[in-house]
Amino acid sequence: MAIVSSGSPAGPARPAAPVAKPGLLDPSSAPDDATTSEDTAPLQREDSLRPRRLADYIGQRELKQVLGIAVEAACSRAEALDHVLLYGPPGLGKTTMALVLAEELGVRCRITSAPALERPRDIVGLLVNLQPRELLFIDEIHRLTRVAEEILYPAMEDFRLDLTVGKGTTARTRSLPLSPFTLVGATTRAGSLSSPLRDRFGLIQRLEFYGLDDLQAIVQRAAALLQIDIDAAAALEVARRCRGTPRIANRLLRRVRDVAAVGGHGRVGAELVQQALSLHRVDGRGLDASDRRLLHLLQHGYGGGPVGLDTLAAGLGEDPATLEAVVEPFLLQQGLLQRTPRGRVITAAGIAHLEAHPEPQAA
Repeated sequence: MAIVSSGSPAGPARPAAPVAKPGLLDPSSAPDDATTSEDTAPLQREDSLRPRRLADYIGQRELKQVLGIAVEAACSRAEALDHVLLYGPPGLGKTTMALVLAEELGVRCRITSAPALERPRDIVGLLVNLQPRELLFIDEIHRLTRVAEEILYPAMEDFRLDLTVGKGTTARTRSLPLSPFTLVGATTRAGSLSSPLRDRFGLIQRLEFYGLDDLQAIVQRAAALLQIDIDAAAALEVARRCRGTPRIANRLLRRVRDVAAVGGHGRVGAELVQQALSLHRVDGRGLDASDRRLLHLLQHGYGGGPVGLDTLAAGLGEDPATLEAVVEPFLLQQGLLQRTPRGRVITAAGIAHLEAHPEPQAA
């Protein structure tokens, strides 16, 4: 897979330490979220599961309708699509949607992430090399530096760059025109974006968790692309355990494929899915070992709560931030855990789930 590094503004050549540069990507062969050359092979396999057109994109019906109208209107006027902000939990398809938009518009997509744009010249080099109507995708856009945001403001509104040349009394400002382009920003924390940046996006859309029917269709499509013979009941079992997230569904499907290949199973059924995912301690509701450990400690170690986060983290040997950001959100969404002013409390649904899925006793 060829990744063409973007250029930098003209200036005297100066030696610099190697820096990861944003890539110029063809939507039909774009890698996953990471862009390092060492990960090219696995990213190609992941990319083979990505839909390329809106018609192939499963789920997110309202989002597809809104973006489909915007794309069609932009193409009819031969203009760049308005800037788009996509936000929502990880794994729901923000990067995939950006690549789909580029394919629908018939343009290339430059992919980068905010942490890679540490210096002004990084983002300036990207902007000056954009071709008319091209799409620039910035992942984790809430992590942009203040300087990078200031550079983006006139670029997004007026398609120009305001650069300061020289220092002190000789300093002067120059404006460079830019080709009309579309900025697609993705974030898991929309509230962390500054208001001036957020207000410059014409389309602000949230990606929701997927329903069971959509997830089953996604699993069946991925199985066909991976050449896995899977029946509908097995696809439904995978869909039930993926936390409403296509990325997790694809990951679990690969683990099922491994077990089927090693065991010599020609066709994947629901029983094989249960066997394969039980090896990875993923239960029928999608909870893994970390989730059940937290519920088990809360119920049997502290009488159901309330218990403070730091106390739970110490009992589990985990970092409090990891518990709060990684483990707790899904338990809260499923109604198995509650946050109260006094601490965490297990719910009746959480207790029932523990009774149905008891932790194995250590020998």
